[in-house]
Amino acid sequence: MDGKLSYETKGLNLFVRELSAFFLGVAKNNFTLESFTVFIPLVVLWEMLPRLGVVPSTLVPPPTVIALTFKDLILNHDLLGHVSISMLRFSLGLAIAISTAVPIGVLMGWNLFIRKHALPLFQMLAPIPPPAWVPVTIILLGIGLPMQIFLVFLGVFYPVLFDTYQGVKDTDPRYIASARVFGASEFTLIKKVYLPNALSFIVMGIKIGIALGLVMLVVSEMVGAYSGIGWLLVESKDFFRIDRMVVCMLTLGFIGWFFIEIMKYIESRLALWKVGR
Repeated sequence: MDGKLSYETKGLNLFVRELSAFFLGVAKNNFTLESFTVFIPLVVLWEMLPRLGVVPSTLVPPPTVIALTFKDLILNHDLLGHVSISMLRFSLGLAIAISTAVPIGVLMGWNLFIRKHALPLFQMLAPIPPPAWVPVTIILLGIGLPMQIFLVFLGVFYPVLFDTYQGVKDTDPRYIASARVFGASEFTLIKKVYLPNALSFIVMGIKIGIALGLVMLVVSEMVGAYSGIGWLLVESKDFFRIDRMVVCMLTLGFIGWFFIEIMKYIESRLALWKVGR
């Protein structure tokens, strides 16, 4: 029993340590004196121009109005509930896309036979803009969670796939030859050589996929949902509530930024040899 408690305590301490390191890294990278010299003047200008009548406040609500609207949406219009359901849809689509795109990209980069058969198909499908899939997806999957997850999946899949493929394909042949000299199997090559070399490419693909996935999340909620940030954005547009629209836009921007910061932290933890570059 004591051993189990000790193990759980160590796990909790590790989690707290990693969480603290993550938020400390976010603060050090983003909340700097240099960033504040740009951010603060912009916010002050944004506040003053509508107040002074330079721009109409109905079209450009100042930050103080945005803050009050944000509070009202949380207290009276279940903003957190909309964010939660949107995050469920987005996280499912993101997870499915990464779990399928990375293995396929690795196989295409590693094996010439698979590359010749699979790459042309993906190269033909990738140029189709993801929003163009909306009508077909609604017909095939209906309006609901499967449709929303699939559209997010489409937004994330191709950037992750092609970046993974490129990272694996461009692995330095000297690393591969050295590993083979020491008797490394193909599975070991993938695990110890190809994937570490492609890590930065994979993370970059996921970052791009996060941005496109959020676009598709908003599109899916605009055309086929009665909840979520995208639906709230459309509802605010129908009632000409620009302040609410800005809150939704800022919320989406914060979500995308936060996910990208998570990916940067994961890369820093996995690619220890790049620390300090």
